[in-house]
Amino acid sequence: MTRKLLSTFLSLTLFATIASACAGGKQEGASSASTKPSSAAAADYGDTGGLKLPLVDEPVTLNWMLVSDNPDLSNKLIVKEIEKRTGIKLNIQAYSTANYKDKLKVVMASGKLPDVFHGLTPAEANKLGSQGALTPINSHLDKLPNFKSLYVDNKDSSWVMKSWSDDKDNLYTWPIYNINRDVNHGFLYRKDIFDKLGIPEWNTTEEFYQALKKLKEAYPTSYPYASKTKDYIFRDWAPGWGIGGASYPAAYDENAKTWKLAFIQPEYKQMLDFMKKLYNEGLLDPEFVTDTDASWTAKMTTNNKSFVTFDWIGRLDLFHNQVKSQNPDYNLRYGNPVGPTGKIKQLSKIDNYGIVVSNNKNKEVALKLLDYLSSPSGAALVTMGVEGETFKMEGGKAFYPELKDVPNVDIGVLKDRYGLWLEGMYVRADSRSVYYNFTEKEQEAQDKMVKNNKIDALDPVLKFTDPETKKIADVLTSLQKSANEFSTKYILNKSYGDAQWNEWLQTAEKMGASAYIEAYNNAQKRFDSK
Repeated sequence: MTRKLLSTFLSLTLFATIASACAGGKQEGASSASTKPSSAAAADYGDTGGLKLPLVDEPVTLNWMLVSDNPDLSNKLIVKEIEKRTGIKLNIQAYSTANYKDKLKVVMASGKLPDVFHGLTPAEANKLGSQGALTPINSHLDKLPNFKSLYVDNKDSSWVMKSWSDDKDNLYTWPIYNINRDVNHGFLYRKDIFDKLGIPEWNTTEEFYQALKKLKEAYPTSYPYASKTKDYIFRDWAPGWGIGGASYPAAYDENAKTWKLAFIQPEYKQMLDFMKKLYNEGLLDPEFVTDTDASWTAKMTTNNKSFVTFDWIGRLDLFHNQVKSQNPDYNLRYGNPVGPTGKIKQLSKIDNYGIVVSNNKNKEVALKLLDYLSSPSGAALVTMGVEGETFKMEGGKAFYPELKDVPNVDIGVLKDRYGLWLEGMYVRADSRSVYYNFTEKEQEAQDKMVKNNKIDALDPVLKFTDPETKKIADVLTSLQKSANEFSTKYILNKSYGDAQWNEWLQTAEKMGASAYIEAYNNAQKRFDSK
């Protein structure tokens, strides 16, 4: 699933206003209901991670600001069920994706923060938290068994405590657990055409090249590889040459235990040389950095113009459904990685939407609610619903009898019908949810990469100082723009070679390449020392 991050927009004045308004620890608008929470055994709702339900002895109302296009969430199952289980009534302040950022600016400027909201970067949350406006999660770990189990005691995810905390090791942002699939993007190929021509799926870079050559021989007017991602083609291919990752163009070398700038590595030049070879031989679409979605779609679906691309795995079935009436044999499949490493980029199972709790009288209740939603029971509730009421289990997956006539029950349908999968509310995903319901082709992609160990290691998630953050920001935009321009020229211009590459290395250095990557390596040293 693709995350929606808000850009940096909080000024120092804004922070000061909020900190001042929150200093008294009061929250206006947080009213209490008139009836006591009913007693409910935790076992009734599955594994709560040790939390006892209801979470409160007296009714409490929390103000929760989040993203949703649904104007009436108060009447949705999710809000009613949370109150039933926990005793906590939610006053949902919902705003559309288009308006949320601007509304958050207004709320932040007023200093009257909701009990729970999201949309801050870790750096923004840390600055706001250091001024007393937010609650440090780590100060309440004794009351948060699920958080502690996931992010303190679990060595595979305990990095969040040092990567997203402030300089005093206070953590203000609540992470999201188990959110990404193993495989979401990669190389896709027309298996029907490969089979027709007797071309085996590639296992090496050379075999990939030979496959494209055979396609060109069979269809001389074609360009076997097409792309719609424009400059991102360099990022998309980079993992196959060992210079990709979540922090691209910064790439972590697992062997050397150091960070490198992808644009100036010998492996990057090797990748460009390979692309140049494909372009010169008519195997790479000349419009690879300019093509539109519509044009690319036509090339991949009609008239045998292109047969291999890089995209989202949902395309495997979308393209087939689009053309099956005209071409029932159309069969787009997930291919092996391209490049000497034979790896694709790994997606982290942990994400950060900047979910925070205000420092007010309701902070402990809000933290306990987030902790419940981080339990297996809470995860099932916010991403699946209520078993026996909204769904039942069939073959290890959630099935929705009320929605049996809906062609495709996805998370969008569940949002609209039940208020599930609300951005800013889900903090743990249940792997039985429809989000992980793969088609046969999508499941093949997962199995092919996971079972054959074709997924690269995750890069460390680093915490930068303010000067380092500024240095990275000052250098990155212009450096990346120049790198993409050079890379495109290198491929398209037959005269470009070693001399131009060496000139580029000098240009990159003048633009701050060393200072940029030094920030990563200094942050890595601090990371390793903890």
